[in-house]
Amino acid sequence: MKEQENPQISSLHGWGDIPEEDYYKLLGGIKASKSFYTSPRGLKLFTRSWLPSSSTPPRGLICMVHGYGNDISWTFQATPIFLAQKGFTCFALDLEGHGQSQGLRAFVPNVDSVVQDCLSFFNFVKQDPRFHGLPSFLYGESMGGAICLLIHLANPKGFDGAILVAPMCKISDIVRPNWPIPEVLSFVAKFLPTLPIVPTADLMYKSVKVDKKKIVAEKNPMRYRGKPRLGTVLELLRVTDYLSQRLSEVSISFIVLHGSADVVTDPNVSRALYEEAKSKDKTIKIYDGMMHSLLFGETDENVGIVRNDILSWLNDRCSE
Repeated sequence: MKEQENPQISSLHGWGDIPEEDYYKLLGGIKASKSFYTSPRGLKLFTRSWLPSSSTPPRGLICMVHGYGNDISWTFQATPIFLAQKGFTCFALDLEGHGQSQGLRAFVPNVDSVVQDCLSFFNFVKQDPRFHGLPSFLYGESMGGAICLLIHLANPKGFDGAILVAPMCKISDIVRPNWPIPEVLSFVAKFLPTLPIVPTADLMYKSVKVDKKKIVAEKNPMRYRGKPRLGTVLELLRVTDYLSQRLSEVSISFIVLHGSADVVTDPNVSRALYEEAKSKDKTIKIYDGMMHSLLFGETDENVGIVRNDILSWLNDRCSE
């Protein structure tokens, strides 16, 4: 792996050269750990946790899912670190084919299997006596938001709420391949599902607004930089079509957050989710001019606005 071949790369983090443990101490002594979890289908998945300092009793449990081509060890960490500082225990895992988890890079042949991986891990976490009685929430970014909704549909009473950040309930028409490309790709994918040839530009540059943050994102040694694989794209198209037809079945309490300038996932589908979901407790935030990467790629001021909206929503549903 690259991390073993180049120690300089492995010592870097999204925040710079400060070692992880020292960085966590600087942020108020949050307790963080990393390990591997073997899913019921035998897949070895990399996991992380971020817990409040020992002087702060946890107020809630947040189970987090990253987006396509991303991982939980680079810029993604900023959000669970922020939430842990505010008293929330956070757990996340690298999905199949992402980050340090097992699988061909960025190949997701069956999202339903990924949903079961996540559900198994999160249920395992919830069995820990330290977290008994705590309200539990799903948190997902982009593809991770779609996976959170699928987790909810698979286990409607399993979680107390969901935080959906630019959820991939539908792939934006701007980046979705146009006819006849999907039909051609569908035929080729039957024989070569792992082939990385789908003609889509690097989504990072369509997601991150601030130029200096594009540089930070580009340095992530675990980020997938290749073209999307045929099987992955077809599976995401299948799943988003499935979800967009079942928005009315969503009953979980949720907040959905989306940038109006998002060209990766469609903010209008988040509006449709808000309108169609049968949830009694639902909130929507559409941020004028913001892009897809709401919690990293925007200006620090904008990131702070989104973070505080999430925190306010959580505070209203958790005891002090």
